[in-house]
Amino acid sequence: MLLELEAVNAFYDKSHVLQDVSLEVGQGEVVALLGRNGSGRSTTLKAVMGLVAVRSGCIRFRDKDITGRPPFGLAQLGIAFVPEDRRIFPNLTVGENLRLAALRGRKGAWTEQRVYETFNVLGERRDKPAKLSGGEQQMLAIARALVANPEIILLDEPMEGLAPLVARSVEDVVRDIRKEGNTILLVEQNAEVAMSLSDRGYILSNGRVMAAGTSAELRADAEAMQRYLAV
Repeated sequence: MLLELEAVNAFYDKSHVLQDVSLEVGQGEVVALLGRNGSGRSTTLKAVMGLVAVRSGCIRFRDKDITGRPPFGLAQLGIAFVPEDRRIFPNLTVGENLRLAALRGRKGAWTEQRVYETFNVLGERRDKPAKLSGGEQQMLAIARALVANPEIILLDEPMEGLAPLVARSVEDVVRDIRKEGNTILLVEQNAEVAMSLSDRGYILSNGRVMAAGTSAELRADAEAMQRYLAV
């Protein structure tokens, strides 16, 4: 198994936000974390990336315990994180954003040139400051993760705050990189979109895993869908 969480507990100060969370992601899988806002989905990604302290439990990557390692060390191992707020460098050009990520990453199939061939809008702006629209920022954030040639991408709310047409374009990008065999742990508020993009999923509520299965199995579980995902 590429990534495993076993009985992970994490806190924000005294607030117990992840409670015995266990899940796994296999090589080449897209796994979705589903749930309402505040369910612990994004915190799970941050715990994996070393951005939230894990008080107990274990996180393993390629069977090695990585619990508590710093984010830069996890990035060197091949774990990329695309945060909800994107965190691009607007005063650098698009190309400089990509080259900076590539310097810190590993050699592989994803190069700067390949990014421009895949994300045409980024190619058109490669020499311009990365002061982009929301959708373009999201594409740059995903592309920046790809040029590091990671083994897994932690993708947090990639369609959040985007206009429907732009969100659909970002969804298509995620679908395309999935087809190429990239491993993704995905947090997405729109459960139907998340399940259409993923092989399997976990439903979280109040920091606990309440249901798990293939995307088809979760869709068929009307009770879980209504209880934990219905607005």
